[in-house]
Amino acid sequence: MSGHVPECPFIEQHINGQMRTNKCDEVIGRLRISETNSNRCKETNTFIRATTNLVKSICGQAGEPYGEMTKSLQTFDIVVCQLRNQGATHPRCQYRGQSSTRKIAIKCEQGFPVHFDGDIVGVWM
Repeated sequence: MSGHVPECPFIEQHINGQMRTNKCDEVIGRLRISETNSNRCKETNTFIRATTNLVKSICGQAGEPYGEMTKSLQTFDIVVCQLRNQGATHPRCQYRGQSSTRKIAIKCEQGFPVHFDGDIVGVWM
């Protein structure tokens, strides 16, 4: 499709500057975030409380190699939503949200973020 932006699913699932720990059920339900090719609730989903451009910059000057991923040079505020009712399916997903500040690791393709790999404990890394 012409004009397809490869990072769109990443942006929708992982970047939300207004995300709060008590909004996990609402946001994940609205976006229908689930396990790949399934209706099963995703075990964990992390939201980065930042702008799209700030996260995208990790794929350029604001990141460094981290295995097959790219690690942010700065820390980000994140909200990690952890599934409370294991094995549930949409629309019955219930999450517990927790906020923290971490460096993050993402996969970049052609200068765009396409996969959230995880947060990195310890700002010295």
